[in-house]
Amino acid sequence: MASATGSFRSDIRFLLGDEERSLRDIDPQMTVLEYLRLSERKSGTKEGCAEGDCGACTVVLGEPDGKGGMAYRTVNACIQFVPTLDGKQLLTVEHLKSTDGTLHPVQQAMVDTHGSQCGFCTPGFVMSLYQLWLDGGEDDRGAINDALAGNLCRCTGYGPIIEAARKAGGVAANDSVEQKRRADIAAKLTAMVEGEGTLALEHPAGRYFAPRTSDELAALLVAHPDATVLAGGTDVGLWVTKMLKRLDPIIYIGDVADIQSVYETQDALIIGAGVTYSRAHEALGRVAADVGELVRRIGSRQIRNAGTVGGNIANGSPIGDTPPALIALGAKIVLRMGDVRREVPLEEFFISYGKQDRVAGEFVESVIVPKPHSGLVFKAYKISKRFDQDITAVLGAFAIKTDDGKVSEFRAAFGGMAGTPMRAKKCEAALIGKDWNEANLNAAQMALASEFEPMTDMRASKEYRMLVAQNLLTKLFIETNAPDVATRLVGKEAAHV
Repeated sequence: MASATGSFRSDIRFLLGDEERSLRDIDPQMTVLEYLRLSERKSGTKEGCAEGDCGACTVVLGEPDGKGGMAYRTVNACIQFVPTLDGKQLLTVEHLKSTDGTLHPVQQAMVDTHGSQCGFCTPGFVMSLYQLWLDGGEDDRGAINDALAGNLCRCTGYGPIIEAARKAGGVAANDSVEQKRRADIAAKLTAMVEGEGTLALEHPAGRYFAPRTSDELAALLVAHPDATVLAGGTDVGLWVTKMLKRLDPIIYIGDVADIQSVYETQDALIIGAGVTYSRAHEALGRVAADVGELVRRIGSRQIRNAGTVGGNIANGSPIGDTPPALIALGAKIVLRMGDVRREVPLEEFFISYGKQDRVAGEFVESVIVPKPHSGLVFKAYKISKRFDQDITAVLGAFAIKTDDGKVSEFRAAFGGMAGTPMRAKKCEAALIGKDWNEANLNAAQMALASEFEPMTDMRASKEYRMLVAQNLLTKLFIETNAPDVATRLVGKEAAHV
């Protein structure tokens, strides 16, 4: 077969530790966890949840960083499909100790601090600590917590493991031996796949394509309009492990180089559809601090290292965290089918539950996020049962500007309140052009009740969701109003508790 960029190849090429692997005739939906345990007999990687929550299956993936070195990230092996390893290095807990049996510093630190009890979760913690070590280590408690938030432990209580992170330290940035090791691996990986054709698997269980350019991606989707587009697998992986779906064909976008960039213009941030949360985090935080904090609370580091901003939009979830914030900022998306592109306001992309303004064969190519202009204040609030690694019950995002006490601009969007992420247009109308005071705040809260009909589910009742959404408006009022007004309102609310 021939592709837009050359020939196809039918073998998955990667490094397992330092050993080359070339896999043929493999089910494209086999997870990395299954492969490690059943094919490689590397049982250090554990299955705890099979949905990317517990972290027992954490492994480290490395890939060339484009600068002659390697970039490493933790991922959940339980929802990562084996073909996505192509061109990468896979590291498990078995690869850490030296050939003479000496433990790696992060392993030794876990021993020294008594960071393991039953041991089931320990390999996953060790791999998260190892990735932290590869990045130079960390002593800040908050940063360590972020690195370990995707690893759950029922026994140890986390204190000793946090101490192990501090004790292990990290590799020095100027370590010449480590730099050479990474350069050698990057060169080896590049030689394994560069110019060797685009990965295309044909298997009785299904087909899998991994295009390298957006032009090739567009052509493949025209040829296979009903294909499942795979980005980070943080949703699609669960379709396989929990819902037992068969997906045929799968088109993977993680190797499409020209949708992996994040860049800024004078007025906007442009995010390629293949950009992960982790890579978009800093840039989104520069657009608005609350968006950066919102992204930090999406899933775990393993999930943020795999999941993409474009995927979060394309799957149309009513409780996706980024869409309400991006809607409030006035974001647009670029949709592409073949050579035809169109821009769509993000709020118009979501039509109803499970239905988006996207036809078969069309894909999200990029997201355009306007930068708030002078005087526009942006706030986003996520409400969930747990602070870290939890799905949203209600999310409110607001962009507001006031002039001489009047609301001159106001955009509000909510997640978890309807079948799609949705703008609160009646709420906006109740405030625009009005004084930003308690009476108009109450009117805006009443408007919410008239335009949303939230559902009751395991996360929250409809009554709770409505009350929370209204209270988020109060929070916005308090945080954007004069201190004396805010103090008076807080006091009044406290009197009714």
